[in-house]
Amino acid sequence: MLQEKIEKFKQMIDESDNIVFFGGAGVSTESGIPDFRSVDGLYHLKYEYPPETMLSHTFFMKHTDKFYEFYWDKMVYENAEPNITHVKLAELERQGKLKAVVTQNIDGLHQKAGSINVLELHGSVYRYNCMSCGRFYSLEKLRGTKGVPVCGCGGIIKPDVVLYEEGLDDEVVSKAIRAISKADVLIIGGTSLSVYPAAGFISYYRGNKKVIINKSPTPFDREADLLIQAGLGEVFSQI
Repeated sequence: MLQEKIEKFKQMIDESDNIVFFGGAGVSTESGIPDFRSVDGLYHLKYEYPPETMLSHTFFMKHTDKFYEFYWDKMVYENAEPNITHVKLAELERQGKLKAVVTQNIDGLHQKAGSINVLELHGSVYRYNCMSCGRFYSLEKLRGTKGVPVCGCGGIIKPDVVLYEEGLDDEVVSKAIRAISKADVLIIGGTSLSVYPAAGFISYYRGNKKVIINKSPTPFDREADLLIQAGLGEVFSQI
């Protein structure tokens, strides 16, 4: 049954040159980056505050030191390497088949694998800005920082990551919606589809080749034209 579904998935890819991939934390778990809601995810770790609180805008402003203690420890995986899913998606883009990767991840692994048109809904751990003067900093520049990074002007440096209570970037959102609405095949992978507004973007898809690949059920499984309940690596290694 699974093999039949993978064969159907391969056929969809072979016959299309307008594919969009919409992915979440499950894309990167095989690279050693824990997701947020699985049994082994960040939400099950023991901290003074729950991760949802520590990753909020309010917490960042009130307890910047504790935010960064958690952030440097659990959010930045600079040594992680792309896995087979990242690699295959980059290959599909080079072949002219994949038009965009819309990701909820902040780890930069799609770009590391060679993907170019990556729309990062929740930002990236590789970009930082001073909250006072706006000066840009790279992760490389801040590497080895202990505690709260401070700009030369004295302002606090904030990661270009969308925290709870913060809005998404309008330009990224519009590009993502445009790509999804024009797609022939929409592949949704490694996401619980429970984080909004990001999960709502898939409703802009107008085609009849919506593929959901996820180990656990999602609220949108009934809407899938092809549902594959398996790990992404197992599926993409056969593409």
